[in-house]
Amino acid sequence: MAKDKKQSAFRTSIGGQALIEGVMMRGPDKQAIVIRDPDGNLIEKEEPISINKSRLSKIPFIRGIVLFGSSMYNGVKALTYSAEFVPEEEQEAPSKLDEWIDRKFGSEKGMKLIMGIAVVIAVVMMVGLFILLPTVLMGLTDGLALPRVARNLLEALLRIGIFLLYLALVTRMKDIRRVFSYHGAEHKSIHCYEKGLPLTVENVRIQPRQHPRCGTSFLFVVIIVSALVFSVVSWQNVWIRMLLRIALLPVVVGISYEINRWVGRHDNPLSAVLSAPGKALQGLTVFEPDDTMIEVGIRALELVIPEKKGADVW
Repeated sequence: MAKDKKQSAFRTSIGGQALIEGVMMRGPDKQAIVIRDPDGNLIEKEEPISINKSRLSKIPFIRGIVLFGSSMYNGVKALTYSAEFVPEEEQEAPSKLDEWIDRKFGSEKGMKLIMGIAVVIAVVMMVGLFILLPTVLMGLTDGLALPRVARNLLEALLRIGIFLLYLALVTRMKDIRRVFSYHGAEHKSIHCYEKGLPLTVENVRIQPRQHPRCGTSFLFVVIIVSALVFSVVSWQNVWIRMLLRIALLPVVVGISYEINRWVGRHDNPLSAVLSAPGKALQGLTVFEPDDTMIEVGIRALELVIPEKKGADVW
C-alpha cells in the first residue's frame, strides 16, 4: 500500500526505536518489531497497543508521564526480544537472578518480572546519573555560599555536561554504533512517509537522519526543563534537594513531552530554534544506515500504518 501510492505531506504520530539488528515502530493501533536474524531473514512481530486509547493518554501534561512509562516498558521489552536473535556464542550467560526468577515464577511470569526490574533499573540509572548526581556534586559547594541563581546555573551545566559525556562514551561501543545506525533507518523511514513518498530504499536513503520527535531530543528537553523547574523550588540541605528533584520529575516529564510534541507538530522559526539543540545532539545517537537496515525500517513502518487514511495524523 505505502510503496505504490503517493500521498500529501503530513505529520504522523508513528514513532519508533532502534533495536539490536532491528527496529520497533509504534502506530496508533499496534506496534511492530522487525529483526534481521544472523541468516539475513526478516523476523516480524506485531502487538496491539491499548495505551493510546486510554483516557489518561489524552490529557495534556498527564499524557507525557503515561506515554513515557509505556515507552520505557515496551522499549526494554523490545530490546530484550531483539537480543534473543544474537548468535549464541555472543550471548551472555543468564545471571543467577534470572535463573532464580525463572524457577520461581515460570518463564512467562518470570519474563514480565524481569522486564519490570529492567525498567526500574533503567529509570533509577537515568534519574541517578542525570538528575541526582549533579545535585550531589553541587552539594560539595554548600560551604561556598553561592547565590541561588549561580548554583542553579552551575547544576544545569553539570547536568548537560554529564549527559554529553555519557553520549560520547556510549557511541564508542561498536555494537551500540550499529543500533544507532538502525536509529537512522527509523528516522529516515518516517521522514519519507511523512513527505508522502513511496517507501522504497532509494527514497528513504536520501532523507535526513535528524527528527524533531527523537528520544535524544526529548531527553535534552527534560534536562533543560528540569533546570527551570528545579530553580523554582530549592532548598539548602542537599538531601532535601534530592527528594525535591525526584518529587518534581513527573512535572518535568509532563512539560517536556508537551514541548517535544508541539515542536514535532509545527514548522516555524520558534520550533526550529527549540528543535536545533536536540537535532545537533542526534549527531551522537543517529548514524547513517546501510540499505539492509533501511529495509528493516521500511518494513517495520509498513506494518503499523493504519488502514484508515489519516488515522495517524498528528
